[in-house]
Amino acid sequence: MSSISIWPGSASFSSTTNPTPFGFYDADTDFTSSADQVATWCAQRLGYPIVDIELQAVNFFTAFEEAVTTYAQYVYQYKIIENIGTLEGSITGSDLNNQYIQPNMGNTIAIAEQYGTEAGSGGNIVYKTGSIDVTQGQQRYSLTDLFTNVSESGNPIEIKRVYHYQPAAIVRYFDPYAGTGTGIQSLMSAFGFGNYSPGVNFMLMPTFYDALKVQAIELNDQIRKSAYSFEIIGNDALKLFPIPNRDETLYFDYIVKTDRNDPVRNTATNLVTNVSNVPYSNITYNTINSPSRQWIFRYTLAVSKEMLASIRGKYSSIPIPGAEITTNASELRSEAAAEKTALIDELKLMLEESSRAKHLERQAGEAQNIQDTFTKAPYPIYIY
Repeated sequence: MSSISIWPGSASFSSTTNPTPFGFYDADTDFTSSADQVATWCAQRLGYPIVDIELQAVNFFTAFEEAVTTYAQYVYQYKIIENIGTLEGSITGSDLNNQYIQPNMGNTIAIAEQYGTEAGSGGNIVYKTGSIDVTQGQQRYSLTDLFTNVSESGNPIEIKRVYHYQPAAIVRYFDPYAGTGTGIQSLMSAFGFGNYSPGVNFMLMPTFYDALKVQAIELNDQIRKSAYSFEIIGNDALKLFPIPNRDETLYFDYIVKTDRNDPVRNTATNLVTNVSNVPYSNITYNTINSPSRQWIFRYTLAVSKEMLASIRGKYSSIPIPGAEITTNASELRSEAAAEKTALIDELKLMLEESSRAKHLERQAGEAQNIQDTFTKAPYPIYIY
């Protein structure tokens, strides 16, 4: 059996060639200065100097790097999950380490815009207008003919509304019989409305009067003038209601289906699109506080136990003169696995309890408790 290197009793990070596999934190002076202390602590927790420890400084440094990386992995994963709705669509070039992420409504608004598009009351899809010549008594019209009246390069369209053309409300807003004998000057030109009618005067009235008059115009259109409803029959026919009673031109609003159905709104390649490209880099060790470092030290010890178990497990027993010694590889491996699991669970619980949702939940509970306390407080009695 070849000789196994034994822990020499001390460690020197600066004197070790390639002390860590990845070198994530080798330039961080806080990490390098702590590495020697962590190595000594782990060796002593494993039984040194009472028992020999079949590990070298580089093994402890490797375990230390793994512990810091594991800690950062869970911390940043929780931050990504909590903020992915806010981060999607943002630029990937900026490092989010140690940055406060302000929640916003961007993702919610983007979803709401799609509802606005379908309701015709907003959204980011352009409503376009086309026209169709209808014939008296004819109720059905070919969609193919309809589509040829609009220029969309063969892209399918979806009709949203069919209606009579009506002049701008400004034309019908003002009373054409408003006289000038009241001393009110005509302000049509001053307000840029032009001269729609020689007898039309713009009158300064309260704003509620404007709102009432606009509502009256809209109600008049709904009651006295058909807005023309429609139905799409199959894939090739438009059916109008009511049946046209004269030859005229009707107008319709439509959208281009590819504008609405295309999920890719931004073709830029430097945007956050999923959890894999959220711009978090390796954590900076010197920004980690003392409680978090304690977790890292304990995880380093668990990884060191795992390494030691692998080394001792290579030989189930070691012969000595007149006897043999059984190694404790199995016990070390079980302890290491249990400690790593417990530490991960502890970290997850801490991250969940510090999440934005839990914080809001606690605030709501505190507010309710304060309210309950105030309801039990007696009212002051004033004696005159």
